[in-house]
Amino acid sequence: MENLFVSKDSIVRTIWGKADTVLFIFAGAAAEFALNKAVDWLYYTGRLPADPLGRLFSTVAYSHKIIFSEKETALYAIDQITAVHKNVENSRGTQIPDWAYRDVLFLLIDYSIRSFELLERKLTMKEKAEVYDVFSRVGARMQLAGLPLNYEDYCVMREEHLQQNLTSSEFTDDLYRQYKMHLGTVRYAILKQVQLILVPRSVKKLLPLGNTAWIRPMLQLYKMLRLLKTEAFFKNALLPDAYKEQIKGLEAKT
Repeated sequence: MENLFVSKDSIVRTIWGKADTVLFIFAGAAAEFALNKAVDWLYYTGRLPADPLGRLFSTVAYSHKIIFSEKETALYAIDQITAVHKNVENSRGTQIPDWAYRDVLFLLIDYSIRSFELLERKLTMKEKAEVYDVFSRVGARMQLAGLPLNYEDYCVMREEHLQQNLTSSEFTDDLYRQYKMHLGTVRYAILKQVQLILVPRSVKKLLPLGNTAWIRPMLQLYKMLRLLKTEAFFKNALLPDAYKEQIKGLEAKT
């Protein structure tokens, strides 16, 4: 019997086993990373401003790897993440705040749920609790302090974090300039549209996303194309060339 970190019949594998859902999670992460009050930690290494898409994708890719690995491999991957952050802390001579670690964990939970519900269907409370359980085990392995006891407590703490830990700053402006430069005008516009219909209201208010969600009819068309299994051309046209193979790799586990 396989000893998996996430069971094969888990809703989390269903969510993270589709590349387009993972791309929506990526879009949500791009929004909140730009607003997080601890984003200076990512600027400290120089990796985020130099390659914002690569840095964000690595976060998502590591999560994907953990979800689809056997238990020991997943725990090793989590320990690697912890070690990398500890090295950065040692280099800077101070610690990343506990709430900053929790914020990343919390946004992965939230956008896993939001993205699947936008593209597929509403999740049950049991399924949402299962999403929380998987990522809370990641946080526990990282020895994060102050994790919620259950999904209900998470929802309360998530809202508190959204109100307390996000702000629009010069880092926000710089990251969105970088997104536009790396994505190009059309893909950048689509990123902002996805964020507009995906992110919580409190996040939306702090970002330059506009107010008109013209992507909704396109999203309905995309869902129809998926049913006909003819969405590949449309999806590939939206992806930067550098990430097409990596995105395909996300679907190899389904």
